[in-house]
Amino acid sequence: ERIRSLMCRMDGETEAIFVDDGSHDGSVEYLRDVVAAEPRFRLIELSRNFGHQIAITAGMEAAAGEAIIVMDADLQDPPEVVLDLVAKWKEGFEIVYARRTRREGESWFKRMSASLFYRVLEKMTP
Repeated sequence: ERIRSLMCRMDGETEAIFVDDGSHDGSVEYLRDVVAAEPRFRLIELSRNFGHQIAITAGMEAAAGEAIIVMDADLQDPPEVVLDLVAKWKEGFEIVYARRTRREGESWFKRMSASLFYRVLEKMTP
């Protein structure tokens, strides 16, 4: 529902592509119902768990728009941040990314590895 609400607030044509990476928790059945009721939603069902990166690639290959925003379905990141990302893209930035400033509920190792990742990313981008 949050994604549908978000899409109503966006200008232009939008689509949401959900990729099921071989889940066994009943989520694909739920997504089938959601997608059937919303023409802007699409579902890609992978035959088994191929991994996070393959799932992202499958969604990107199926996308038809000028811009792609990748977001995990666990809602650790609020979908509403998409509005800010799109605004920056419309300003002319080719690549836009977001970073969480607070990492509550995560282990020390997870926080440190995320910190290292973003430091490397900052060094690699102008």
